[in-house]
Amino acid sequence: MQFESEAMSAVFALQKDLCKKTQALSFEHRQAQLQKLLDFVRSKRGQIQTAINADFETRSAHETLAAEIMTSAQEIQHTLKHLKAWMKDTRVGVPYWLQPGKAMIMHQALGCVGIMVPWNYPLYLALSPLCSALAAGNRVMLKMSEHNPTFSAFFKEEMDHIFSNEEVYVVTGGREVSQVFSHLPFDHLLFTGSSAVGKEVMKACAANLTPVTLELGGKSPAVLTPQCDAQDAAKKILFGKMCNAGQTCIAPDYVLVQASQREEFLMHLKEACQKLYPSLQSNPDYTAIINRAQHSRLQALLSQAQRENAQIVALHSENLHPESRKFAPFAVLLDMDTKLDLMKEEIFGPILPILAYQTLQQALDFINAKDRPLALYVFGERPELIQDVLDHTLSGGVSVNDVFNHLLSPELPFGGVGHSGMGAYHGKTGFDTFSKKKSIFKQSAFALGGLFYPPFGGLFNRVMKHLIGH
Repeated sequence: MQFESEAMSAVFALQKDLCKKTQALSFEHRQAQLQKLLDFVRSKRGQIQTAINADFETRSAHETLAAEIMTSAQEIQHTLKHLKAWMKDTRVGVPYWLQPGKAMIMHQALGCVGIMVPWNYPLYLALSPLCSALAAGNRVMLKMSEHNPTFSAFFKEEMDHIFSNEEVYVVTGGREVSQVFSHLPFDHLLFTGSSAVGKEVMKACAANLTPVTLELGGKSPAVLTPQCDAQDAAKKILFGKMCNAGQTCIAPDYVLVQASQREEFLMHLKEACQKLYPSLQSNPDYTAIINRAQHSRLQALLSQAQRENAQIVALHSENLHPESRKFAPFAVLLDMDTKLDLMKEEIFGPILPILAYQTLQQALDFINAKDRPLALYVFGERPELIQDVLDHTLSGGVSVNDVFNHLLSPELPFGGVGHSGMGAYHGKTGFDTFSKKKSIFKQSAFALGGLFYPPFGGLFNRVMKHLIGH
């Protein structure tokens, strides 16, 4: 741990020093860096899938391809396409009493950026913010999760080969290393993980006045508006919950459905589960839980619900081997006033609470009584009901009649609100997050600024009266 911390601190000092001494990185330099990232994603697909699979015990190669490799490649390509335009100074207007002066906004790199990467999507949640930070011209250090030792070691080796330490440096190690990392006086730090750890990271950053972007979790609801297509909603929600075995920060965490449709929705949920996952134990596309501790936590949530006489419904007919880290999917039918831990903490697994509401307003009140979610999913065929949900809830992002899609569009900012996070990135928003927008005003030789100099007199008063208005 001491060696890791000393090496990390040495590289940090090097990067900070270079940020002060060197000129801004050119478009060509940034373009070359991003192309290296893209080449890595394209050429190392098999090794990426193998390394992530080793840490999960079973991680669907297809999910890794779609949710990590493809998404990373798409984001890097989008950034390469638009980077030159993003880097240009932006001309802005000036009030007529400052004319003929000119104003503009210059985008400058912040300097040395820190990125703390979680274990659930270790490639995408490393490369996505790394792409934005490099595009903005920064030097970057990444702290990988100790829960992905195989992938973290592989990723560090690849990045060390592609970049010099003064450009990109990858840190591995446990919790102690993470604590040292978060206390470094970065020019910006992005953390993705739980709300509890996010609070500790924010405390560490506060000591250095380091700006933070926190991508946290929360209980993301799925709302079925009255008379919606329950079959379509069930299939999409089931996919969102089962992808990566529910270990997704924007997975549907619970469902609100009108009481008259709950049984129909549950029936379609079972049908979708059997159709999308004909088997579980031997199915390479059904991902395992990351470690035994997380598996035991999920089992404890179910056990508590069972003790409290909640109705637990198996969504699949197969029984899993008790020593396996795979976790069978369950629905849990709950009342709106439940006090179970299932409705207090982010589940992060294939357990789906289903709550029945009488009126849509009751569902909205239930959502608004909780902390702001990172994502919200609304299903329905009546635009006015969907708009009602959009107007009367606040969340990090929303997908209508589907799941995850608001995350996948690089033109949309991704970030939480309240307990689900602060700040945002992806696409142009990510470039802006890791840039300083420097305001520049260029005065003209014909400026009339002298009108505002003392000694003040009648002309000054007339000008003030005109500018303030009657």
